[in-house]
Amino acid sequence: MYYLGVDVGSVSTDIVILDEGYKVKEKLYLKTKGKPIAAIQEGFFRLKSKYNKHQIAAAGTTGSGRGIAAFLIGGDAIKNEITAHAVAATEIDKEVSTIIEIGGQDSKVIVLRNGIVVDFAMNTVCAAGTGSFLDRQAERLEIPIESFGDYAARSEFPVRIAGRCAVFAESDMIHKQQLGCNDTDIIRGLCEALVSNYLNNVAKGKEIKSKIFFQGGVAANGGMKTAFENVLKTEIYVPEHYNMMGAIGAALIAASEVKKSGFTKFKGFDIADSKFSTINFECKDCSNKCEIIRIVENMKNLGCFGDRCGKWSNKMAI
Repeated sequence: MYYLGVDVGSVSTDIVILDEGYKVKEKLYLKTKGKPIAAIQEGFFRLKSKYNKHQIAAAGTTGSGRGIAAFLIGGDAIKNEITAHAVAATEIDKEVSTIIEIGGQDSKVIVLRNGIVVDFAMNTVCAAGTGSFLDRQAERLEIPIESFGDYAARSEFPVRIAGRCAVFAESDMIHKQQLGCNDTDIIRGLCEALVSNYLNNVAKGKEIKSKIFFQGGVAANGGMKTAFENVLKTEIYVPEHYNMMGAIGAALIAASEVKKSGFTKFKGFDIADSKFSTINFECKDCSNKCEIIRIVENMKNLGCFGDRCGKWSNKMAI
């Protein structure tokens, strides 16, 4: 038997399958591209030839699109990213006290004590330090993002980059290029600036204690890892499946829920072949005027999302 986890984010949709020992059996990284339903279908299309519905003992969802994902696949657990990342980290190491999570378009800090989340903070306003921002700078420098760590390690005199804002950081980096600064010093300076931005904004006022896990796609950037270690004066640990921790956590939570309920709601992999469409309309029954999203599968109304009162989401669409 296996456990399925789906993490639907703004940049990527991650899908994992864990075995009975909670080890990663399968993992898929898919670009969401503003179409979470299509991303989930693509992932299920790849998996349906390897697994059948009855092999999946539990399915969980997380991420910004967790609601729609659970609705489509038949989720046994729907949890926020904070909980999912914490559960995945503590499954690996019970001594984790801080999680630094930086994804494609947001960043988080999660503080744990004795395996329990006691504090957290998120930054979804400024893109500085996120994966999409670093990818853009790597493209500008014409350097593979995978090489950022090697470049930063070779730097002897890192330049100062204004990292408090994505716009300012990019402008400052271009200015340093125009002054003739070499790429290694610019990249290390950029990593140091973005780490400073994270610690002074996202993690401001939080007690960052070891053991520290670095999760999310940006954890692959060795330059950022080293910059964190230099400032915090402690070792930063990057889990093997650092970019799948949300999905892993969702699968673990679902497994726990099914053990309590005794059954799974998982619908199977056949949704890969369904034709889904969405219809937007405005509910005018009150002053909220909610924008409702209706999901249609093979010309059949499945349900709705987007309302504040539950009038539409708590029942099948008519």
